[in-house]
Amino acid sequence: MSALTFNSVRKTFGPIVALEGLDLAVQPGELISLLGPSGCGKTTALRVAAGFEKADSGSVSVNGVDITNKPAHKRNMGMVFQSYSLFPNLTVALNVDFGLRTRGIASATRAKRVAEMLELVQLGDLARRYPHQLSGGQQQRVALARALAIQPEVLLLDEPLSALDAKVRLSLRDEIRRIQTTVGITTLLVTHDQEEALGIADRVGVMSSGRLEQLASPNEVYSNPASAFVARFVGSMNELPAVVRGADAVDVAGETIITPSARTQIPGTSILLLVRPEDLTLAPGTEPGLQGTVTSCTFQGAATVVGVRLDVLDVLVNAHVGSSVAGDLVPGQRVSVRIDGTRAVCEVAAAPIEMTEEPAPAA
Repeated sequence: MSALTFNSVRKTFGPIVALEGLDLAVQPGELISLLGPSGCGKTTALRVAAGFEKADSGSVSVNGVDITNKPAHKRNMGMVFQSYSLFPNLTVALNVDFGLRTRGIASATRAKRVAEMLELVQLGDLARRYPHQLSGGQQQRVALARALAIQPEVLLLDEPLSALDAKVRLSLRDEIRRIQTTVGITTLLVTHDQEEALGIADRVGVMSSGRLEQLASPNEVYSNPASAFVARFVGSMNELPAVVRGADAVDVAGETIITPSARTQIPGTSILLLVRPEDLTLAPGTEPGLQGTVTSCTFQGAATVVGVRLDVLDVLVNAHVGSSVAGDLVPGQRVSVRIDGTRAVCEVAAAPIEMTEEPAPAA
């Protein structure tokens, strides 16, 4: 039995369709991240689950119990907001205690639970401080402790890290995952940050225009995107004009690229071939492949992003190369680009693509 289930949930705001038949099942103890651009419906899904918004149709259930018509305060949900939403006039301990106190739990039991939660988020020595005396990361940990204190059936996280700086965000992301797995609580996280979604979730749901485009493990979403939208949104993609030749093959400026994604396309169809930067290999310009000129080399630690302007296509592509290769490359250098189409995605072009037979004139 799923711990949290959306069954054909539809939600509109006037003429705007925020959710269009959302089906999603979160398993017990699982952390699912809903990822997508602003306006895709991910936050609406979270608010429908919490009871802050009422679905136009469809249902929401927790552990097999329909909660669609239950008011928010009667749903056993813990929620952490982007803005922390701590009570400024209450200490850390009293903030964590708030939900327990409103439920009429005995004082001794509350005190023990508060102490346990503060130890869980590693803030036991800050119980007497007020929110303004804490860093942003510490405030978010207090908000997490408060949400977990009531022992909710489901934990809802609404962009919990977006207000923090990069270093704190990375540290707290790992901390949230540690706490979530320690407690074993079913969790639904909403974020627009793909690194956050891929780094923390058991499964990632990519949303677009109120629909779930793909729901899979982080590796599956990145390596085998279900659509061109997912391919573009998760990670970066090079977009190369091509023509389908059949038998899993496409033609890119005279080079035959084998790609399983062409299998369902009609031969002769003009497409865009979406290829990850790490699936491009650079070689000296005297070797076979698409010829081009290095335009930039951007060091990014373990890898370097190399920009290459392709001659025949007059298209700028990016390739990820190791530091040993990058050290031999400089802007203006001639290189050959080879394409591994194993993970490529085909998208039918909006208009027929005309391949030029001669290199584009130099700028």
